[in-house]
Amino acid sequence: MESETAMTDSSSSTPVDRDRLPEVIRRYLAVHNAGEASASAALMTPDAQVIDDGKTYDGLPAIEGWLDRAASEYTYTTTYLGAARSGPDRWTVTQRLDGDFPGGTVDLRYDFVLDGGLISRLVIAP
Repeated sequence: MESETAMTDSSSSTPVDRDRLPEVIRRYLAVHNAGEASASAALMTPDAQVIDDGKTYDGLPAIEGWLDRAASEYTYTTTYLGAARSGPDRWTVTQRLDGDFPGGTVDLRYDFVLDGGLISRLVIAP
C-alpha cells in the first residue's frame, strides 16, 4: 500500500501530497516504474541530464540507453514515500524500491528540475 505522507529534506522545502506534484513528474514516475523507457524519455528536454548511481547521462540518447538498462537489469516494486518542493521548478520525490538488486531494499530520492513542462535534470540517490 502506498503512503501519502509527505516528507521534507530541509527547512527550505515544502511538503506536498502526491496528487499536487506536477503532472510531468507523476507521469514520469508511473512510466518509469512500469519500465517504459521511451515514454520516460519523452518527458525530458532534449538536453536533459540524469545522474544515477554516480554516473551522469547527458542528452536524450544517453538517457534512453540508461532507461533501457534500468528497465531490464532488475525486477523491483516501488512504494511512494513522500515529496517536497524546494523551488518553483524543483521537486524531490522519495520512493522505496524492493527487488532482486544487491541489498534488496533501498529508499531513493528523485530530485527533479523542470523546464517548460519537461524534466531538464534528474538526480537519483539514496
